[in-house]
Amino acid sequence: MRLTLQAWISHGRMARRMGLGPESRIHMLRNLLTGLVRHERIETTVGRADEVQFYAEKLIDYAKKGDTDDKAMKMASFWLTEKDLVPKLFKVLAPRFEEHSKGYTRMARLPSRENLDRAKMAVLEYKGNPFPPLYPVRKENELTLINQLLKGYREERAQAFAAKA
Repeated sequence: MRLTLQAWISHGRMARRMGLGPESRIHMLRNLLTGLVRHERIETTVGRADEVQFYAEKLIDYAKKGDTDDKAMKMASFWLTEKDLVPKLFKVLAPRFEEHSKGYTRMARLPSRENLDRAKMAVLEYKGNPFPPLYPVRKENELTLINQLLKGYREERAQAFAAKA
């Protein structure tokens, strides 16, 4: 079989293939997004997390318009399969991100699964959630060489300033 040039040309944005078809892909994205709103942190594969991150940010953008907005309510009722989460979206998540314009989610990569498929894993979470942070907070270490040199320099400057005065 001979390949032509048309087989290599990409026309437009292609969605990732997840599941059995487009309807299965939408159902999986809805379930992931519902889990993200419920738990505010989910663990899934990198491809799925990357896909659902866009929809999670869009859902917050619409939720910030308020529960009186018709389009925001349609979006929430479509994307959230559990209808008890709609008030949480409008009363908890939307006020949390009121002063932010974008960047409501954070994705962190995890080590690959150790079972047969070795899929690349990621954690997707809404910022400001009540869970402990994924990355440990870096503490200033006073015993490093740079910090010791800076400390000595500050002390010398303070002594020189005190001698002038």
